[in-house]
Amino acid sequence: MKDRISRSVLLSILAVGVMTFGGVTVETSMNITFPTLINEFHIGLNVVQWITTSYLLVLSSVIPISKFLKERYTVKSLFVFSGIMFLIGLIVDATAPSFAFILLGRIIQGIGTGIALPLMFNIILDNVPVSRLGFMMGVGSLITAAASAIGPTFGGVIVNTLGWRYIFIFLIPVLLIALALGIFSIPKINQNDLAKNRFDYGGFILVVITFFGLIIGISNISTADIISVNTLLPILIGIISLVIFIRIQSRKHQPLLNVNILKNSAYSKYLLAFFINQLIILGLAFVVPNYVQIINHSSSSVAGLILLPGAILGAIISPLSGALLDKLGAKKPILAGSGLIIISLLILTFSSSHISDGMFLALYSLIMIGIGLSYGNIMTKALSFLQNEIQADGNAILTTIQQFAGAIGTVIVATIITKVDNLNLGSATIGFAVALLFLLIIMIIQFVVVLTTRDKK
Repeated sequence: MKDRISRSVLLSILAVGVMTFGGVTVETSMNITFPTLINEFHIGLNVVQWITTSYLLVLSSVIPISKFLKERYTVKSLFVFSGIMFLIGLIVDATAPSFAFILLGRIIQGIGTGIALPLMFNIILDNVPVSRLGFMMGVGSLITAAASAIGPTFGGVIVNTLGWRYIFIFLIPVLLIALALGIFSIPKINQNDLAKNRFDYGGFILVVITFFGLIIGISNISTADIISVNTLLPILIGIISLVIFIRIQSRKHQPLLNVNILKNSAYSKYLLAFFINQLIILGLAFVVPNYVQIINHSSSSVAGLILLPGAILGAIISPLSGALLDKLGAKKPILAGSGLIIISLLILTFSSSHISDGMFLALYSLIMIGIGLSYGNIMTKALSFLQNEIQADGNAILTTIQQFAGAIGTVIVATIITKVDNLNLGSATIGFAVALLFLLIIMIIQFVVVLTTRDKK
């Protein structure tokens, strides 16, 4: 019976998961609305991209303080606050009279999702028996993966039929149901004793500066020279801020975030593996539809449909791979998934001069099955190297890295393709080939990192 997961825990995970699902769905749906918003509000692409950039900046800034929030406030308080913020953000965007209000709504939503995303995994870590932990972490990964899969299709259908505002309108009743479910179930789960820690405002400011500098600087690479003030200055500011943050936090008795866990080499190696997985997901989400449309001259609808089966398969595999972790350990499913990704990327790289839509559909599906086998298990295994009392810090760092990789993944791959194409080497596919080669190389690095990391704590 001790391995049984209570109904209250399951309902709590579902409630927070639905909120997280909504946040990720809106994030991926809004990319489809860019052309419509540009025409409606008479703005440029560099302005409309702030819908995504501002949201990711807020997420990246809020998630690192999740450990402090977990220690300072009850799970119910955090859940209700995040839900209300997300709901307000949806209403602001659904009724936005100008683009400035859309940005305001996205920032408010970012606060809500930034609290909810690590909260879901903290509930799992605190309330699920060890024997079922892999499976439930897989379920958590399924929620975010499914939202990423459904988001672009959902956004495309809504924009083409009812209009972009209905992306937010349709999520309002869903969020209200999640709020009611959470308010009922969350008070019945295990709660940690609260501490009266003071909030580290200086540390938080350094976090904001770090991600603002890094994300803005890296994002500027696609529109400016790599060696330029617009690129190097914000990146330098971000790096300096990060170094100062780490040095100050490592000396504090009650840090905002326990960065000393990065000295745990096994955890840090799996953190790198997690970062690479996220880069692979975002990189391919850019390469595949653009190759299909630019090189194969297929429609955007075809490009979206090619991504959908693989994304759904990856989401379905996630909890099943977690069950494999519970029975076989983490390394076998992770290495099997990484190996499948490497083989598929190898075929794509050497076939890059002509990849048919059918080949993309098959190989992208195999890659996403590999992601499903490895993604949640990497996260679970990374946290297993940490003591229970510092797992909240480990979860905060993992989730922050996930968002940071999401913010820069597309930019890195797009920059590789653009810069190579500018060399005029005679073929439009060479840029895509180099991008695929880059993804293949970092995937091999991930495989080696996992393979050579010892299992014991």
